[in-house]
Amino acid sequence: MTQLVDASTLPRRAEAALERLGDHPSLFFEGTWQTSGQLAARARRAAAGFVGLGVEPGDRVLLFMANCPEVGITYSALWRAGAVATPVLFLLSEDELRHVLTDSGAVAIVTTPEFLPKMLSVAGGRPVVVVDGEGGTTTFAELERGDELSIVDRTPQDLAALLYTGGTTGRSKGVALTHAGLDAAGAAGYAAGYRPGRTVGLLPLPLAHVYGLMVSVTGMHAVEPGRSVLMRWFDPAGFVGLVEEHRVQSAALVPSMLQMLLTQPLEERDLSSLERVSSGGAPLAVEVAHELERRIPGLEVREGYGCTETTALISAQPPEERRLGSVGKPVGGISVRITGPDGEELPAGQDGEICVQGPLVMSGYWQAPEATAQAISDGWFHTGDVGHLDEDGYLYVVDRIKDLIIRNGFNVYPRDVEDVLLAHAEVTAAAVVGRPDPKVGEEVVAFVSVTPGSTLTPDQLVAHAKQHISAAKYPREVRIVDSIPLTSVLKTDRKALRAQLQQAR
Repeated sequence: MTQLVDASTLPRRAEAALERLGDHPSLFFEGTWQTSGQLAARARRAAAGFVGLGVEPGDRVLLFMANCPEVGITYSALWRAGAVATPVLFLLSEDELRHVLTDSGAVAIVTTPEFLPKMLSVAGGRPVVVVDGEGGTTTFAELERGDELSIVDRTPQDLAALLYTGGTTGRSKGVALTHAGLDAAGAAGYAAGYRPGRTVGLLPLPLAHVYGLMVSVTGMHAVEPGRSVLMRWFDPAGFVGLVEEHRVQSAALVPSMLQMLLTQPLEERDLSSLERVSSGGAPLAVEVAHELERRIPGLEVREGYGCTETTALISAQPPEERRLGSVGKPVGGISVRITGPDGEELPAGQDGEICVQGPLVMSGYWQAPEATAQAISDGWFHTGDVGHLDEDGYLYVVDRIKDLIIRNGFNVYPRDVEDVLLAHAEVTAAAVVGRPDPKVGEEVVAFVSVTPGSTLTPDQLVAHAKQHISAAKYPREVRIVDSIPLTSVLKTDRKALRAQLQQAR
């Protein structure tokens, strides 16, 4: 297991990184490079600006932002001021935002112009800082006009970030992450290969999310200066263009983005610089990885695994041996075990709940001791995911426990069915859910998107599935749709699909 560095507060770690790496071109965004020194100076001034707004140590500040350099600057500024970053994804509704604002007790909001009207409607008198625009209480430029702020001392055990879960099983809960936990995640992420050193990385995923936090703290552990190219929003054509223009070597995506890339004329572009794409956030079909590697020679797709409660990291593919289909081995500082229904540890090869222990795990759910006690038992965090370890310690994620379909007493994991459907050459996306059925308990229903011009029928897809999976698993109903609904973090929105089935009854 990789040895983690001693815990530190994040602004101290950032200052040490700047001293170690020096001032260098660091971040490209919409035509402009900013150096590490420029970004750090902006963060120091913004920290003073937040203090001027009345933000005190321990206060929560909500970020509701599209990707831009100011996301990372805001993180650094809040930590320097001793405050707590509370990033939320931009697809939340006003009701969901009000819940987060009330539950977190956030004292201020930072947003970008396209979301300003929504934020003003929920702000409730809180100051609203807007980036590159007007109409809020304060502009980000005004926030940066003062002197630089010295670091406000906090302990490694103090709260650094508060993130809210998707709330698929009820009201979203705040996930409390400390300076020590985020610092440990940065060290583990860097050691696992998410390293910016002397490489050009492309950042298309939302930074106002646990992924962005992990990226921010990983850079603090670099031993060589690296460069990042930031996308405001992901689009496959734009991604390909930036890889070609900047000779990008690595990127982190989610499976739905990888599938979108396959719609591009990849062979017609010079993507020879692209060496590694990391996939996470949802299970990746092996066929998608193989097809992308076939069409971009020299590329290696590496699947990893994590969740908000573990600072986006649990496992990653080790550099010595990749095993497609697995999500790699536990990262440094993380222990994984598989447990059965009674909490007993299961042997290699046997499916059960994935449980995790280590410094990357949250300190608990915000002001929710009962929910925390349910999730963390005897020091082990229960992920709610089903999987197994092989004899060599590689982890395989099967599915979410709550997504399990029980048909005639047989367990059906949606991913098993989806992988079979995705193996069909004309299928571009697939999602499987259970529909209540009086005879079999739950019936397997598949939603499928197909290639433009395809004449595939539902019956043909049912027949294809019957050839490759058991009678207990194949879908009895297939619905061909234009697109599969996604959540705010670009995972399959099974809740929306179940609602569609309910409305159709």
